[in-house]
Amino acid sequence: MITSKQRAYLRGLANPLEPIFQIGKNGAGDEEQIKQIGNALEARELIKLHVLESCPQSVREAAGIVAEGCGADVVSVIGYKFVLYRPSETKRKENAPDRIVLPR
Repeated sequence: MITSKQRAYLRGLANPLEPIFQIGKNGAGDEEQIKQIGNALEARELIKLHVLESCPQSVREAAGIVAEGCGADVVSVIGYKFVLYRPSETKRKENAPDRIVLPR
């Protein structure tokens, strides 16, 4: 669970990001798409997704389903877009310079 200060920091980092996934008419529970989103979170730690109008769930419901499936935290939901964060295990072990370090 992330704090409100950490959430604000992550929202600032996510602002210039473009959505890399779209949730469409199959909904947010598509196993293959959740697996791909998990792989993207492992590589990037912070991603933005777009929910199409044809999605059977609301944007908040879709964000919750995807976050639960990937083990991520929902950072923000604005309009038809939402942001997910999950710390990368490989970047933490390697102490990578591009990993996201959250404020306390």
